[in-house]
Amino acid sequence: MALEANERPNKPIAKFESMLKTDDVYFFDAEDFEDIIHHYLNHGKIALAKKAIKIGLRQHPDSIALKLLDVEVLVFENNLDRAEDLLDKLQVLDSSNEEIYIQRANIYSKKDNHEAAVKLLKKALNLSEESYDIHSLLGMEYLFMDDFKLAKECFMRCVDFDDQDYSSLYNVIYCFDFLEDFEGAIVYLNDYLDRNPYCEVAWHQLGKQYYSKHMFKEALTAFDFAIISDDSFIGAYFEKAKVLEKLGKYSEAIENYEITIQIEDPTSHAYLRIGKCYERLGNDEMAKYYYYQTVHEDPLLDKGWLAITDFYFLKGDLDKALHYINKALNIDGENPTYWKKSANINAALENYDQADFSFKQAVDLGNYELDTWLNWANVAKENHDYLSGIHILAQGREFYPESAEILYKTAGLHLLANDKINARIGLIDALNKNSEKLHLFEEEFPSYFKTEWTQNIISNNKRASR
Repeated sequence: MALEANERPNKPIAKFESMLKTDDVYFFDAEDFEDIIHHYLNHGKIALAKKAIKIGLRQHPDSIALKLLDVEVLVFENNLDRAEDLLDKLQVLDSSNEEIYIQRANIYSKKDNHEAAVKLLKKALNLSEESYDIHSLLGMEYLFMDDFKLAKECFMRCVDFDDQDYSSLYNVIYCFDFLEDFEGAIVYLNDYLDRNPYCEVAWHQLGKQYYSKHMFKEALTAFDFAIISDDSFIGAYFEKAKVLEKLGKYSEAIENYEITIQIEDPTSHAYLRIGKCYERLGNDEMAKYYYYQTVHEDPLLDKGWLAITDFYFLKGDLDKALHYINKALNIDGENPTYWKKSANINAALENYDQADFSFKQAVDLGNYELDTWLNWANVAKENHDYLSGIHILAQGREFYPESAEILYKTAGLHLLANDKINARIGLIDALNKNSEKLHLFEEEFPSYFKTEWTQNIISNNKRASR
């Protein structure tokens, strides 16, 4: 049985949840159901939202607003055909309801037909008195279409409507960044801050813009204002520390990174940066301590393992460097950067077979950097496997067809393989590409460089190029 009004909970949501726990039936206004459903949707409680819609439509079967919320859930759950059928019926009843066009636009967006979604949202704009949400949806559709200029304009309208809409503010700056209009972003943020001088989000974004333009003093000032506006803003302390690092103020950078750890649970990235700062200050013990903390906090952070490895590599302790890169590979054997580092360490230790294997793994996993091909070919040369070195460089040339380094090294390997015909072709090709880098051939293959055979090729090339 239904309770009397004075026995029922006052708030619709509490009242609704009380009803669900009993067999009692309460009556709600359609507007109350809308509030209840919106509450559950905003909190991601879809099952409860669906219950509220079902009960609401029983009590108010003609409510278009509740039916549109039913459509919203259907779209969210990808029941697009059912949603379209319901929208067709609703459009007959109320063809001037902007929410119908908005939900149709959501369906088209789900189907990746963003142009059609934009057209429908523009229709909704013409019907709506409150266009704020529609401009936000339009902005997202333009982002999907990679039209960052129009997306930026839509999100700017949202910020104009609500200065506290930080999501739209972030999107505005994202568009500026993608358009590489850093000056425009700085002007926009300064104008915004004239109206909202204590907005830590805007100061933080302004600091990042200055940082991208290497205007480090201005960036520092912006991050300081972000911290003044909110002294618990971790992002501002972290970015300020990065600027201080760039300015060589490592002790101050450490202080700011440590503040981020004090405010919230420590992060591997903060530990890593602190370790880097201590290393630059020459405090090896503290650097090691924080590098170890980095990988303890996040064993999958490749930069942490690489920092420890590089630390020992630079100190000349190759065995320890190899030990730590192998630990990293045991954790993540699919990381091409780890394999490349392993290859370089093994090459320095003259473990050429292992270095060759590691370079192959790095390439198989997608590392195609120029120095990977060159260093791998060096390993083949040290193994006196000149034909493999030539093959490696041929693969590298597919990625770097204009590389004089590859061409000069290839010519030298052909000479080592006693193949003067291809060596001549390769050397002439290298000279034609870039004769100024001939010193590379001279430095790596000095005995061949001095021969009359090589000097004749160089002389003939000079005469031909005049």
